[in-house]
Amino acid sequence: MTTRTPAGSTTSTTRGGTGVSGRDLRSIGVFTAVAFALSWLLALPLWFGEGLASPWFPLVSVSVMATPAVAALVVVFVVERPRHRARTLGLWPLTPVRRLLGFAALGIVVPIALVLVALPIGALLGVYPADVVGFSAFQQLRDEQAAAAGAGGLPISTGALVALQLAVLPVAAVINLVPALGEELGWRGWLLPKLMPLGPVPAILVSGVLWGVWHAPLVLLGYNYPTAPGWLGVTAMVGTCILLGAVFGWLRLRSGSVWPAALAHASINGAAGSSLLFAAAGEPVDTTQATILGWSGWIVPFALVAVLVATGRFAPAEPSSAPQPGTASPHP
Repeated sequence: MTTRTPAGSTTSTTRGGTGVSGRDLRSIGVFTAVAFALSWLLALPLWFGEGLASPWFPLVSVSVMATPAVAALVVVFVVERPRHRARTLGLWPLTPVRRLLGFAALGIVVPIALVLVALPIGALLGVYPADVVGFSAFQQLRDEQAAAAGAGGLPISTGALVALQLAVLPVAAVINLVPALGEELGWRGWLLPKLMPLGPVPAILVSGVLWGVWHAPLVLLGYNYPTAPGWLGVTAMVGTCILLGAVFGWLRLRSGSVWPAALAHASINGAAGSSLLFAAAGEPVDTTQATILGWSGWIVPFALVAVLVATGRFAPAEPSSAPQPGTASPHP
């Protein structure tokens, strides 16, 4: 016996208790293979060149972010070919508008809060060297940039500039939306709903592990964890992706749309550099321990995810925002 989930995936109630049909497993395999192969292929110029110091790194990193979207599009347009492709990816519908806008706002605010709260927690635990009075690391960066440009300092205090940087974080989320959508269209737009027949916790774990390991081509070069050995960097990235992926997944499933999750991903990317604003000059930051990337930064996201799981907040959106297959719609 097979049933169809609101996200458009076929599930089985008779095969080994997994809840995922052989057809869906094949689609998941194709998606994973394409996403991983393309990410490694695009990263090869860095591996055979100057690594993260390569002038090609910005282009490569943005291109790699698009590979999960490419993988999802391959599966949806070539392998599965569902009737409502935009719905399957979470791109449509954009209703109910009030709920969508509410989750979009949460997608911007919650990740910024998680990034910022990780810093005082790390400071209290002794793994983040904080300077919330003099902002010495940020001041040092300002001085170095001014010296390199041969110009005097900006006519604004460092404290005021820090406040301005924080104020524009929501704007950064909107600016980063397009590249973030490249990842979210695959991981949360398509993959997470496909895994939900396994149950919320297994779906979160499987999608989070895949997302974390997918980062390996750049993490092994020192991206995000520059002072850690490669194996530790990838392991830490997996932990980060499980927890953040769960938060993004909550937004995706409860809104019935990939857009809040994409905004959340963009928000994280835009706020990630905030750790520099409050750091002490001359003190290295071990990102396996501090910031949202390290274990001390996982404490609050873990608590949030535990509450969401315990209260059943990973149930898919109501049918009004995720119509059953066969329902007529004027939209793609």
